[in-house]
Amino acid sequence: EVQLQACGGGLVQAGGSLRLSCAASGDTFDDYAIVWFRQAPGKERKGVIGIIGRDGSAYHTDSAKGRFTISINGAKNTVWLQLNGLKPEDTAAYYCAAETTIGRDPEITIGTMFRAPQAIGLWGKGTQVTVSS
Repeated sequence: EVQLQACGGGLVQAGGSLRLSCAASGDTFDDYAIVWFRQAPGKERKGVIGIIGRDGSAYHTDSAKGRFTISINGAKNTVWLQLNGLKPEDTAAYYCAAETTIGRDPEITIGTMFRAPQAIGLWGKGTQVTVSS
């Protein structure tokens, strides 16, 4: 079973960029789907962008607004989230989460992650992104 650690958050001015990472230990992401979520104070945790570890297929929500890019390294142990053109409304704690794709349709798996994050069992601790005006 994979364990996750998110890092790379910080304070940035509006229009700036950050790159977050989600590091795997105990296993690689090759047989997992990975989704980045974010949660602002008083709001629900919402999916932002996801990736299929095996083939690198990316999945976006409207919140990404074409400004965010997800990628995975060759060793399949790190997922990167590039945040560009950041806005104050992007301020949130960002979490990565994973579900196995073994024996499952990866598209169904990642779609379910976006729609029902409460069912996900594998979460990183999160990293704070704060965007100032």
